[in-house]
Amino acid sequence: TMSGADLQAVVVGAGAAGLSAALELRRRGHETLLLDSGDRPGGVMRSERKSGFLFERGPNTLMVKGPALSFLQRHGLEAALQPARPAARNRFLFHDGQLTAVPMNPFAFATSPLLTGKGKLRILSEPFVGRGDGAGESVAEFVGRRLGQEAVERLVGPFLIGIYAGDERRLGAEAVFPALVEMERESGSIVRGALARMVRPRGERGLRGSYSSPDGLGGLAGQMARELGEGLRLGTRVASIRREAGSWIVSLACEGAERELRTEALVLATDAASAAALLRDTDAEAASALDAIEYAPVSSVALSIDPGDAHHPIDGFGYLVPREAGLDLLGALFMSRMFSRRAPEGRELVTGMIGGARWPAVVDAADDEILERVHQGLDRALGLRAAPEALAISRWPRAVPQPGPHHTRMVRDLRARLAR
Repeated sequence: TMSGADLQAVVVGAGAAGLSAALELRRRGHETLLLDSGDRPGGVMRSERKSGFLFERGPNTLMVKGPALSFLQRHGLEAALQPARPAARNRFLFHDGQLTAVPMNPFAFATSPLLTGKGKLRILSEPFVGRGDGAGESVAEFVGRRLGQEAVERLVGPFLIGIYAGDERRLGAEAVFPALVEMERESGSIVRGALARMVRPRGERGLRGSYSSPDGLGGLAGQMARELGEGLRLGTRVASIRREAGSWIVSLACEGAERELRTEALVLATDAASAAALLRDTDAEAASALDAIEYAPVSSVALSIDPGDAHHPIDGFGYLVPREAGLDLLGALFMSRMFSRRAPEGRELVTGMIGGARWPAVVDAADDEILERVHQGLDRALGLRAAPEALAISRWPRAVPQPGPHHTRMVRDLRARLAR
C-alpha cells in the first residue's frame, strides 16, 4: 500500500533494469513496489504506431545474452521475442562515398576494401605483439596497440558510433571491451585468449543476432509491466531517500504533498544523474562519482521512404557513418527490412540516428535543421530522388552513457561504498 506501511523492496525507475529487478524480487517472494515518474513503463523503450508504421523512439533492437535469456524464460517472456530477419546480418559502412559490406567472416575480411593490405597484415600480427594492460587505456589506445591504427579508424571507431554514439579516443577499453582486455591479461594476446576460451566450458548461452518484439520494445516493456499489476505505480516521483534505523525512507511527491514509504531494500534503476540527485544526502561521494559519468545526446528520426526513390537498395541491418565522412548522421537502421509489419506496403521504415559526440547540440536544434542533416546523410549513401517523410523526431539529451578509461574502477569503488 502507499500509506507508509513497511515494504520489503522499493524499485525506482521502470526501465528495462527496474522492471527486471521488480519481477525478480517478486518471484523470490518479496513484497515489491516499482515507482516511475513517467506515464508508461519501459523508460527509453518507447514504441509508437502511426499511419501503418510501428517505430521506436528510443532503442531499436536488443541483444539477448545468457542472463537476459534465462530471465525471459523464467518469466514466460521468451515468446515475446522477435528475431531480426536473416538478411539483417548484412551491415554496411559508408566508405569512400558508398555503402561497403562489413566483413563478417575471415574470407570477407580478407577481400574487404575497408582495410588496406598493410592494415590486414597488422591485424594478423596481433599474437606477436607484446603483452600490455588495457586498464586505464582508451579504446583507441588499446585497439591501436593490439591491432593497429587502421583497425581503430576503419572498424572499431565506426562500430562504437553505432553502440555509444561516442568517441573511441575517450571511451574506456576495459568498460567497452572487457572480454578483450581480460584475454590480453590472461594470455598475452586477444587471439590466444580467444582460442583458450573456445576449449573452456561456457556460461549461460544467449541468442545470436538482434531482437525486438512484435509490438516493439515498448510492447515488451508493457508485457513485463502487466506481470507486476498493482506493484507498479506510474506518475509517481521520488523526491528524496534517507536511511533511518536500518530501513530506507522513500519520500514521494504526490499532488503537491509528500508521502513516505519505509522499505527494507531499495533499488535505484534510474540514469546516473537521477540516482546521484537521490543519493546526495546519503553519500555525497557516491553521488559525485555518478554525476561524473558523461552521456551523449542523440536524436532519433523515424522516416517513411519510397524504396523506388532510393538509388541504392534499402536492405540489411543498416549502415554506420565514420567520422572522416564529414557528415552529422551517425547511421541509419533499415527497420522494415529487419522486422516484419513495421511499414505499410510499398514503404520502408528507416531510422536515422544523429548527434552524439559528433553534434552535441542536436537536442536543441530545430526540427528542420535535424531533418536537413539526416536527409543529407541518407542522400549521400542511398541516392534519394525525393526527401523522406518524417514520422517523428525524438530528442534524448542523455541517450547513451560514455564510460571513460577509469569507469570500471569507479564502478568497483561505488559498489564497495554502497555495500556499506
